Parts: sequence; C-alpha cells; structure tokens
Amino acid sequence: MPKLLHLACSPRADSESAAGARIFLDQFRRVRPDWDVDLMDLWRDHLPEFKGAILDAKYARLTGRAFTDAQHDGFAEAERIAIRLSLADRVLISTPMWNFSIPYKLKQWLDVIIQPGLTFRFDPAQGYLPLLKDRPTLVILASGSDFVTGMNRGRIDMATPYLREALRFIGISNVRFVPLGPTTGPAEPIRDARKSAYRRLVEIAAGF
Repeated sequence: MPKLLHLACSPRADSESAAGARIFLDQFRRVRPDWDVDLMDLWRDHLPEFKGAILDAKYARLTGRAFTDAQHDGFAEAERIAIRLSLADRVLISTPMWNFSIPYKLKQWLDVIIQPGLTFRFDPAQGYLPLLKDRPTLVILASGSDFVTGMNRGRIDMATPYLREALRFIGISNVRFVPLGPTTGPAEPIRDARKSAYRRLVEIAAGF
C-alpha cells in the first residue's frame, strides 16, 4: 500500500497549520482512498534526545570506528525514525513558524535522522551525498506575519530556506511550500490568507 508520511509539528490540535493539513488530507483521501497516511505527531511520538549514544554513534560513523553496544542501540533509534521517512512515497509537513524558523521538535527530528550512513554519506572526492530517494513533499508553513504579499513588517522567513536545504541534503528536492499567513492581526487579511492557502492545498492534493 502506498504511504504518505504526515509530520505534524504543532503542539496545538486547533493550530492554523493543523487546519491546513486537514484541508489537504481531506482532498488527498478522496483522490487516493487506497493510500495509507502515517501520522507522526512530533509532540506525542517519542523522539530521542540528540545526545549520548546517538551523538557518539554519529561521530563513530564519521571517523570509521565500530559502534559500542550503547552506540548501536542509539543508532537503531534514529534508524527506526528515518525508516518511516524512507518508506513514504509522499511527505506532508505541517508546521508553524516559531521565531522566524521552525519549532524545536521539527529540528530535533531532523537532527535525529540526518545521520552518516543512514540519510547521507561522505565521499572524499565528491563531498556529502544524499542517500534517500527523492519524493514529492509538501510543507504547510503557518506564520503570524504575511510572507506572501510582502507585508511581513521587515521580518525574515528563515524556516523555508532551512527546510529546503536540510531536506535536499538527504535527497529530497521535490518540495513545495504553501505559506499560510498572516494568522494574527486584523480579521480580513487572516480570512483572505486562509482562503487562498486552502484553495491551493485542495489543488495540490488533487494531483499529489
């Protein structure tokens, strides 16, 4: 059964990014009823801390040293999480923008899976090389400011370029972003932003 991995990155079930994900998934399920949606809630599913055995395992891999038993177990935790991504035919990431970038839980997920020999490798002649196959990926990015029309009051979106580069590093380049903002301020711009984003999400879901 083909699979879509949904990374839910907001701690709030009624968040703007969660609402956008529901709009997308409702249409996606209508178009692809035979697909499995694998939900990974980064605030409920276990994410290991990137320290101790996992961190040591990363440096052991980078320096060509064999794992200790603890490092083997730590790396296995990262491997289990990365496998959920590698098995997905499509990926949906629904996330808020926090302090111009991504929530720390999403950064933690990336830190755990971006491991040598797991999602990338290093070649002395060619440098860093991705190990995952590319797959269509959609990022729903909700923000308090308006990064679509330019009314962002001088704030900078650092989430989009960071996510694009982090995913490209492990092999995922086919990434589309649907910004959803502003989510704060006067009611009319918020309504207009939702309407525009929801329309685009339905259109993308129909062919995703």
